[in-house]
Amino acid sequence: MWFCALILVSLTACTAWAGHPFSPPVVDTAHGRVLGKYVSLQGFAQPVAVFLGVPFAKPPLGSLRFSPPQPAEPWSYVKNTTSYPPMCSQDTVAGQMVNDLLTNRKEKIALTFSEDCLYLNIYTPADLMKNSRLPVMVWIHGGGLVVGGASTYDGLALSAQENVVVVTIQYRLGIWGFFSTGDEHSRGNWGHLDQVAALRWVQDNIANFGGNPSSVTIFGESAGGESVSVLVLSPLAKNLFHRAISESGVALTPVLFGKNVRPLAEHIAITAGCKATTSAVMVHCLRQKTDQELLETTLKLNLFKFNLREDSEKSHPFMPTVVDGVLLPKEPEKILAEKNFNTVPYIVGINKQEFGWIMPMMMGFPPPEEKFDPKLAMFLLQTFDSMLTLPENLIPVVIEKYLGGTDDPIKNRAMFLDLIADMGIGIPSVIVSRGHRDAGAPTYMYEFEYHPSFSSPMKPKTVKGDHGDEIYSVFGAPLLREGASEEETNLSKMVMKFWANFARNGNPNGEGLPHWPKYDQKEGYLQIGATTQAAERLKQKEVAFWSELLTKKLPQTEHTEL
Repeated sequence: MWFCALILVSLTACTAWAGHPFSPPVVDTAHGRVLGKYVSLQGFAQPVAVFLGVPFAKPPLGSLRFSPPQPAEPWSYVKNTTSYPPMCSQDTVAGQMVNDLLTNRKEKIALTFSEDCLYLNIYTPADLMKNSRLPVMVWIHGGGLVVGGASTYDGLALSAQENVVVVTIQYRLGIWGFFSTGDEHSRGNWGHLDQVAALRWVQDNIANFGGNPSSVTIFGESAGGESVSVLVLSPLAKNLFHRAISESGVALTPVLFGKNVRPLAEHIAITAGCKATTSAVMVHCLRQKTDQELLETTLKLNLFKFNLREDSEKSHPFMPTVVDGVLLPKEPEKILAEKNFNTVPYIVGINKQEFGWIMPMMMGFPPPEEKFDPKLAMFLLQTFDSMLTLPENLIPVVIEKYLGGTDDPIKNRAMFLDLIADMGIGIPSVIVSRGHRDAGAPTYMYEFEYHPSFSSPMKPKTVKGDHGDEIYSVFGAPLLREGASEEETNLSKMVMKFWANFARNGNPNGEGLPHWPKYDQKEGYLQIGATTQAAERLKQKEVAFWSELLTKKLPQTEHTEL
């Protein structure tokens, strides 16, 4: 956009073709100065200053692989931060697919990938000449902790519309971000430690971008929502944020949390051509591998895919969060029960059909069988019982509850998708919300139900509230892309207003908005969609069924996730 940005090293007046009579923004950070660019959004007088690829940590290379992030090295020149940073190393095909399916952008951006990826993007509507103190909203992207990146999500519309500073952060993924030997040699959770480092950077630097370091809201979707939930529970993140929003993912989401990670570590080491004799041997060998070699190992692991021909004990579609004694001193359930966590105001939400289309399509699970009957459902749950933390002796009861009473294969498959959505996201979200409420923290819940016009044309129109569907509303896609109806535009403006009010005040309510009740003993929540209204007791029957099932019928085992 800027003709002279590349040669600009001092504040020379530079007028861009977009018509901003401003010099490009240059801001001081603790490590050095950064050059951004102004971007205007149609209908808004004040342009947004955008800084892309600002480093918040040292590149995690060499001996820093499988190590906590270190502070960025200082620089003495004006760093050009006007182009998108590389996304963290990942399966590039899956990464591109997730980007294309979820982006709120109008234009396509070329994706690059690298192990050197600890960067963040900043969108600020503040007049940088004045001492503004705007609320800060820090976005943590999803992608199962194995794919995704910050630049998929353009913070321009949310920033301009709601006058907030939006920061989108990156964190190590997959093997690079979550390899754990279960001991001191490689504790794991490296990606979460990157998130903490990014929040520390925000505390130290965001004031210079017009943000208020005393008003930071973390929000994220899917594995990003799970990350937010983990940070709420983590003593390391204390005082680094002041409100939190988890969209479709919490710390109790079974597949994203691992209890016995040693077999996975050994499987990764062997797949990479390393000996798995001891933790030290595995870590040393994996540190010698190139980024490309670890990428080849990643592809062999088939992350995010369920292989029906493989023993579930050998199938490892996820690289999970673990109890490492540092970020998480103990299991999330225990931290919740002890009420010893960051009791900030918290919004927890789910979508109506979390397993509607995108997840089954990406994971190849469940297969699109014509003959979907309880027998097939039983086989699928037995195949993946270890991953879903469902004891085998309870599977028939669960199948009867969800699929009992119909022979229609289409209905059976739909009910099975509901079952997986409840186990994976719905029930854990309610349990986390109750735990948060019981610790005395202001808590709000929502259920989102809408079919965005920006969805893939392959997604059936009947799927309303698929995993990720709320992102278009949260990030103002109708303001950035053509083709949205007035209804969809208004829905997005309402959602952005709720989210930003919450970032400002710790309460989403405000003038001209439907009333959103607090999640208290009445368990009020908000149904968000074409019609938005308050309701009560989200998933109450399902939670009661699962809780009773897992407490009464279960011999004491490790299975306590749901």
